[in-house]
Amino acid sequence: MKNKWRILKILITVVLFGFLLSFSLKRFNDAKMENVSIHMIQSKTPVYFVDEKDIKELVKQYNPTRKIGDINIPELEKKINQIPFVDSANVYLNLNGNLNIDIKQRVPAFRLNKNARDFYVDRNGVEFPISNNFSVPVMLVMGDVQASEYIKLGQLVEKIDRESFSKKFFIGITKEKGNYNLLTSEGHYKVEIGDLNHIDFKITGFKTFVEKYLINQNPEKYKKISLKYDNQIVTTLNPYFKENDSILKNASKIEIKKPEEKAQQNLALVALKKESATQNSEAEKDNKTSEAKKSEPKIQPQKMQKPQTKSAPNNTAARKKEIAAKKPEKKNKTKIIVE
Repeated sequence: MKNKWRILKILITVVLFGFLLSFSLKRFNDAKMENVSIHMIQSKTPVYFVDEKDIKELVKQYNPTRKIGDINIPELEKKINQIPFVDSANVYLNLNGNLNIDIKQRVPAFRLNKNARDFYVDRNGVEFPISNNFSVPVMLVMGDVQASEYIKLGQLVEKIDRESFSKKFFIGITKEKGNYNLLTSEGHYKVEIGDLNHIDFKITGFKTFVEKYLINQNPEKYKKISLKYDNQIVTTLNPYFKENDSILKNASKIEIKKPEEKAQQNLALVALKKESATQNSEAEKDNKTSEAKKSEPKIQPQKMQKPQTKSAPNNTAARKKEIAAKKPEKKNKTKIIVE
C-alpha cells in the first residue's frame, strides 16, 4: 500500500506541474511583446548600413499580433540574414519576454566598378550593393576584376591602408589588360604592379624609389613606374613634360634590333673596329714617313749638317691636325640592342 501511495503522489505532482507549466506557457505566449532590443555589433570600422527602424518593421511583419507566442524566431532570423548588408544575425527571447536581435554588418574592403556596376566587396570576397543611406570611404577599384581575385585584392587594400606611406600615395586601383595599376595622389603617373603576388616586395621597392630618386624630381616627369618585373623598376617618361623633350628626341633615333640580328651586328661592329684601327695605323706610318723625309737635312759639299731630332711645337700641332684629318669620320648614330 505504501508503494501505491507513493506512485499516486508522484503522478499527482507531475499532473499539477504540467498544468501549471502549460498555464504559464499559455500566459507567456499570449502576453504582448513589449520590447525589441537590437544590438549592432561594430568592428574597427563602424558602419551603419542597417537601420534599426527597418529591423523593427521586419519584426512586425513576422508578428502582426504582437504576441510572444505568434513570432516565428527561426524564420525571422533567416530573413535578417538574407539582408545583403548583414554578415550574421542572432535572434532570441529572454525570460522577460523581450526580443533580442544581435546583428553584425558587412564591412567593405573596397568599392568595385565593373561592367557598369558599382558595388562593395568585403574582406571575405562577398559582393553587396551600395547603400542610399550610408557610404564608406574605401579604395575605388576599376576594371575587369575576377571574383577569385577579391580576397587578394582586399589584402592589398588592407596593406595600403595600414601603412602611412602607401596610404598617402595611392588613392585607387585599376586593372588594364591583365595588369594592376595603383593610381597616385600626385595624379601625373601610375604605378604598375602586374599581378597580385609579392605585394610586400613591390610596395617596398616603390618606397625605396620614392625616397632615393623621386623625392628630388618633378613628379610630372614620369607617366608610368612599373614594378611588375623582378628586381628592377622601369619608368616611362611623360611626353607632355617639357624637360623630357631632348630625351625623347634622342630616344626616337634609337635603332632597335631583333634578337637574331644581335650576333651579326656584333660581328660587324668588331670588323669595323679592326678595319678602322688598320687604316689609322697605316695612315700614321705614311705620315711619319712623309714627315721624316721633309725633316731630312740637305747635304752641301762645303759642310755636313746633323739632322734635327727635335721638332718645333708648331710642326707638332700641324702634324696632329693632318693625322686627325686623314682618320675616317665616325657616325653619330647611337645603337642600342634590345633583347
